[in-house]
Amino acid sequence: MAVDSIVGQAPERGEGAHFRAFADLAQAADWYDRWLRREALPLWWNIGADRARGGFFEGLSVDGRPHAAARRCRVQGRQVFVYATAGALGWDGPWREAAWHGMDFLQESFLRPDGLFRTLVGLDGAVLDDTPMLYDQAFALLGTATLHQADPRGGEMVELARGVRQGLEAMRHPAGGYRENIAYPFQANAHMHLLEGAMAWAELEGGDWEAMVDEIVEMALEVFIDPKGGFLREFFDADWRLTDGDDGRLVEPGHQFEWAWLMDRHAKRRGDARAAGAASGLYAAGRRGIDPVRQVAVNELWDDFSLRDATARLWPQTEHLKATLLLGGEADALSAAQSLRRYLETPTPGAWRDKLRPDGAFIEEPAPATSFYHILGACLELFKATGR
Repeated sequence: MAVDSIVGQAPERGEGAHFRAFADLAQAADWYDRWLRREALPLWWNIGADRARGGFFEGLSVDGRPHAAARRCRVQGRQVFVYATAGALGWDGPWREAAWHGMDFLQESFLRPDGLFRTLVGLDGAVLDDTPMLYDQAFALLGTATLHQADPRGGEMVELARGVRQGLEAMRHPAGGYRENIAYPFQANAHMHLLEGAMAWAELEGGDWEAMVDEIVEMALEVFIDPKGGFLREFFDADWRLTDGDDGRLVEPGHQFEWAWLMDRHAKRRGDARAAGAASGLYAAGRRGIDPVRQVAVNELWDDFSLRDATARLWPQTEHLKATLLLGGEADALSAAQSLRRYLETPTPGAWRDKLRPDGAFIEEPAPATSFYHILGACLELFKATGR
């Protein structure tokens, strides 16, 4: 079934239905700026931070109650990024305290002797999974880079990040790139986030970080992006050939947008025409995953661009907005901003919904803390586009 033939109707009323559409991007930026500064940043610090055990909770219910669960490394790295970025944006709240609250916990509970970060600890601080995942190292890099830029102190973030980069050498794959420590070890997604973390440090230090950026961009151009279709593939075998079966046919619109944003950013930084062309193709592929009824990016397509999973998580909407602000038109950007807003209109201002069902209703579940990183990234592009 193609995306443009999804069965179901958008609800006539529901959360957000009584709000008028944004008149222009400036109005959208004003709304997101207020939501971010007055609602989300205070909520996730006042309620979303665990003062007793350290670090940040995994999530909050839509009515503002903490979701106590084992702590993942990526949550801490992402929340450090959020609050360090809040400082750069001039938020008048305790951004420095919040960012270091997450970073201190990240180092005390997750840092391994080899310079890498483990993936999971219990509420009592006990190590539940000592595995160093590429995904988690990526957000350790992003968090350290953002915090170093916002509040460098004695430069300890530089050494911490260099320790991660050195530790990653043990995770290199002989055929190129890195091997993730999960059941799908040869994947594009972990490289995507490593690229973002490396780019953050490259913009501060250059040198070896630029070499890491170049290597991952080359992997994307030569391996991850389908040479005929120009869209991103997800899973590969040990020789970096497309894996067999359904996994090899997976296309995620959200990842098309994320990679498009990264490749466009790289192209502009380095004058890379190949990356610029790839960004345009990836963006076009992602747009094929927009459901015209709900006006949202669906979770999954097949590689013929027919529908695979019509559920629409929050994070693809943020990545759609980010990429559209750089590579699309204003009308599409306004539509993306309005669609994302639906997820943010909850009983507790500053929380969010995560999954929109095919019938247009949201699934009732805690708001994942990890989504704040995605939402803030979309806000940053919106603010840049409107000169804030």
